[in-house]
Amino acid sequence: MGFTQPDFPPVDPDTFLDRPFLDRLRVLGAHWAEYGFGTPKMVHMIYLMKVAILYVVAGLCIATFTSGYNVLDVGAWWDQLIVYQKIVLWTVLIETLGLGGSWGPLAGHFKPMTGGFLFWLRPQTIRLPPWPGKVPFTRGDERTVVDVAIYAVILINLVVALVFPGISSASLDALVADNHGLVNPAVLYPLIALFVVIGLRDKVIFIAARSEQYLPAIVFFAALPYLDMILALKLLIVTVWVGAGISKLGHHFSMVIPPMISNTPWLPSKAIKRAHYRDFPHDMRPSRLAGGIGHVLGTIVEVVTPLVLLFSTNKWLTLAAVVLMVCFHLFIFSTFPLAVPLEWNILFAYAAIFLFWGHPAWDGYALTDTTMPWVLVAVAAALCFFPVLGNLRPDLVSFLPSMRQYAGNWASATWAFAPGAEEKLDQYVVRSSKNTRTQLLASYPPEVADVVMHQMMAWRSMHSQGRALYSLMLRHLGSDIDTYTLREAEFSCNSLVAFNFGDGHLHDEKMIAALQRRCDFAPGEFTVAWIESQPIHRGTQRYKVIDAALGVIETGTYRVADAVAEQPWLPNGPIDMQVDWTLDVDARRALTDPDIVAEPKMRSGSPAGPAPDVPAGQVQQ
Repeated sequence: MGFTQPDFPPVDPDTFLDRPFLDRLRVLGAHWAEYGFGTPKMVHMIYLMKVAILYVVAGLCIATFTSGYNVLDVGAWWDQLIVYQKIVLWTVLIETLGLGGSWGPLAGHFKPMTGGFLFWLRPQTIRLPPWPGKVPFTRGDERTVVDVAIYAVILINLVVALVFPGISSASLDALVADNHGLVNPAVLYPLIALFVVIGLRDKVIFIAARSEQYLPAIVFFAALPYLDMILALKLLIVTVWVGAGISKLGHHFSMVIPPMISNTPWLPSKAIKRAHYRDFPHDMRPSRLAGGIGHVLGTIVEVVTPLVLLFSTNKWLTLAAVVLMVCFHLFIFSTFPLAVPLEWNILFAYAAIFLFWGHPAWDGYALTDTTMPWVLVAVAAALCFFPVLGNLRPDLVSFLPSMRQYAGNWASATWAFAPGAEEKLDQYVVRSSKNTRTQLLASYPPEVADVVMHQMMAWRSMHSQGRALYSLMLRHLGSDIDTYTLREAEFSCNSLVAFNFGDGHLHDEKMIAALQRRCDFAPGEFTVAWIESQPIHRGTQRYKVIDAALGVIETGTYRVADAVAEQPWLPNGPIDMQVDWTLDVDARRALTDPDIVAEPKMRSGSPAGPAPDVPAGQVQQ
């Protein structure tokens, strides 16, 4: 891999699209196993400079100087709560601007590299309210001047909270004699309210700000006295860690490890990368090595070590656990995972040091030292609510509030466009960037851009969802799959709403309906295979097939074990699907031809009606 040149797959771009679709996946999957995305190292340097200069240096200077500390006097400020508060607020500002996770080429943002504020300060872009039919004043999918104003005020509020000096706190003074106060709660109350309002208006911004983790922290900053604030912050980070660790139990996480290791820029050894697959390139399922790394260095570390940190009163055991969690996050950082949550990993590494070494249990910061036991119990219960609900009912909760980051168990989708249909997105959707392929055309010939777009789908094929998504496409497109334009939905969604962090809930049938209202696709022009995350207590995943013009046209389930057992390029054909409901041919004709009068009915002979769990009227769009 060169500094400025990518490691391009061993294919002829001029004839690449002449190959069968599954053969394209096979070739690019093998290339990914050895080179990952093949990204030039210059791109990784851009990310490192962004984190080092914009996030770390600028963030520390702001957090310390505005709090009355010298940034160079690390010993004076590293364990001071006001500095930690401002580093958290700085992280929230970076994420809310779109300069943190899901930024740059590794997230599908090529030109421009930033989504975020370029979209969210622009009226008429797409917004996605979570409950438009239930929460008043949230209907519609177009960003208004009011939405832009709310977002702008959030940014201003964050800046104000960062630059204002601390105010004295009696609870802090009682425990820390020499301190510089805390962030004024008066500037945090409106920020909390504004995030709730923007979250009800547009779930994209709410999730992009990583509100599931940072908003509770801001609430603790505003509402709790010093000691209990520290204890609540400990519970928060332990909930994130343990929740993520528990979510890795199952088939999915082992499949995350090989493509992640393959994409690690500092690891040049092809032998090590190949060792994470059972028999490269013939059997591309994860090897025992990959499973061991995933569940020993991942699952066990992420569950056991945080509990040690929370309850240990032994100085050296705590120090070892802190070091382990710092190394854990620095390792994830070093792999440059797609969606690139680099700032998040740096913050959590620092949080491990600040919370558990700077405020250890043996020094008066154990859970039993709380002055508000019932409040702390309520905090623990509240923090566990969404992870528990999200793992039992993933259809109700995004995988991020469910604390399933990196677990490999995500709602996902693949988009398929009839020839030329994808161009409608560039023509009719108001946004601050074009389709991902269009962005690539600024630097590469069309044939090369097509190969790069397929690399993203090859990456998806190496995860369990990819086998299911491409099986659904084979079932519904048949031999046309070789002529349709298939796209990885996560990257396409990024180009349309500025952000995606692997969350299929941001491009479900509501998002497709928003695109349909703008682009008016004909039946068959835009087909979506969409799957929900696996509930923790079931061995199946639910799927939907969506036609942009018709709505949901099929629902069903498949066995996760079947997807895991198959190869990325489906040499044995599509995996088995258990169809629950499908819109039959006559019903589809009735929905598209005004001269035909026909009652939609189910192939099983059951009474007509919309698909289960589909909002009334969705199928009739």
